Amino acid sequence: MIKANKILGLLGLSAGLASAPALATDGYFAHGYGAASKGMAGASFAVSGHGFAGANNPATAVENGDDLQGGIEWFSPKRSASRSGSAFLDGSVDSGREDFMVPEFSWNRMVGEDSAWGVTLYGNGGMNTTYDGGQLDCGFGPNTANLLCGGGRLGVDLAQLIIAPTFAHRIAPGHSIGIAPLLGYQKFKAFGLQAFDNPPGFPPFTGSPGNVTNKGYDEAMGAGIRLGYHGQFGGFGVGLTWASKINMSKFSKYKGLFAEQGGFDIPSNYGLGVSWRGESLLLAADVLKIEYSGVRSVGLPSLPMAPLGAKNGPGFGWKDVTAVRVGAEWQATDTLKLRVGYNKSDNPITPADVTFNILAPGVVRDHYSVGFAWDATDSLTFQVAASHAKKETVTGSSLFNLVFGPGFGGNETISLSENMVTLSVAKRY
Repeated sequence: MIKANKILGLLGLSAGLASAPALATDGYFAHGYGAASKGMAGASFAVSGHGFAGANNPATAVENGDDLQGGIEWFSPKRSASRSGSAFLDGSVDSGREDFMVPEFSWNRMVGEDSAWGVTLYGNGGMNTTYDGGQLDCGFGPNTANLLCGGGRLGVDLAQLIIAPTFAHRIAPGHSIGIAPLLGYQKFKAFGLQAFDNPPGFPPFTGSPGNVTNKGYDEAMGAGIRLGYHGQFGGFGVGLTWASKINMSKFSKYKGLFAEQGGFDIPSNYGLGVSWRGESLLLAADVLKIEYSGVRSVGLPSLPMAPLGAKNGPGFGWKDVTAVRVGAEWQATDTLKLRVGYNKSDNPITPADVTFNILAPGVVRDHYSVGFAWDATDSLTFQVAASHAKKETVTGSSLFNLVFGPGFGGNETISLSENMVTLSVAKRY
């Protein structure tokens, strides 16, 4: 049995690492949790034996056995933004820092034959950009402003960490249910948005000046819950999962930026999965719905119909996302499993909201994954997963056209592509 102090130590280490920012793939959710799931492009709701039940489907924990997994993902997003056809604001810039390390952790323990408990630690990120300043004039002098007419570097940094204690129980042969309280922590900072903080010569964008940009990191905490069901019907499996919105405390330092005076909850999501397992082949498919529109600061349109920070103030205009994930796992030898998968998700960003999403260009849609698991011993497995999200772009009319007049801001384009490699070790007890 694993000692409690070792578990707490691993959790503390992972919590520190998970605060590293990243940009995820299904909007700002990761396209999968755990190396096995990532190797199959996220397909996991109806799959047992892969761990990370608290992030995928808590009901599968009772089928995972005594298991400890830990790993690290190298994540490399390439983000860019440009403006053309404007009066005098044309420019283009690539976001700096393209290498991030994101940890993962899962522990599962059987309690008798029909129950299991454990914990999963996972992270989301999704609004991390750092653009150099000094490209534009914006009325302040040549090469003094960034792409959104603020001073210095432009960008945001959001990181989310979720700890999910998990309990599952087999209610009948082949049928289990599970529950995972979701304990959320997030931190955020914004910089280079002075043009939206009511400076002289600009319209009054915010209702709380001084609480929009360059305030350093702010933190928020909250809680929610995930529920799941897993059923096995011969070789076929079915999984259902639902996670509530995680209601977070407010980012008080940025109450003049986010709607509801700094509100930034983590959206609810739900999904259905099916699987089929043969002698040496596993096939799985999921449909996942993420309700970004249910979080005002994320889902409200960016059109300035109310001041920034107000209850109905501008948001990022993100639409709900549906992701379809299909994957396969082949037992190639007694000790080697090969995995492959494809994930197709909606783009949450429309052309009408491109300006604000220069800060968060989460537009990728197609994700291709491969992976393998190698049993080094009867109890020790090494896993690798690699994924690529091909480049996507969105172009729309600049918000500056509405503020300063038609043609003033021209058109803006945002783009994103991603590469990911996960290395993981699993220990069975």
